[in-house]
Amino acid sequence: MEQGYAGPNLATQLDAVLNEQDARKALPNDLHTTVDAIRGFGNFSAHPITDQTTLQVIDVEDEEAEWCLEIVAGLFDHYYVRPAAALKRKAKLDAKLQAAGKPPSK
Repeated sequence: MEQGYAGPNLATQLDAVLNEQDARKALPNDLHTTVDAIRGFGNFSAHPITDQTTLQVIDVEDEEAEWCLEIVAGLFDHYYVRPAAALKRKAKLDAKLQAAGKPPSK
């Protein structure tokens, strides 16, 4: 996995993401509190799990699938979109600082 969360399965990778200690890579709170839901969606969609009361197979609902897509979009934004935007802004500021004879930002 490109962000350094390799593992034999999704559960292991999710655990690594949730246990990240590097503040620069750690998930923002809104993603941290919901990313484990992907494990739940995956279990319901990959394994026939039955309701203990009705014995009916529990399906992933439409709104849960949409939520999963929102979480994945949030992860994409966190790992790719926001860092690229920040680098672009920093480069613009550093060019302005250089033109003024100042050192680049840290």
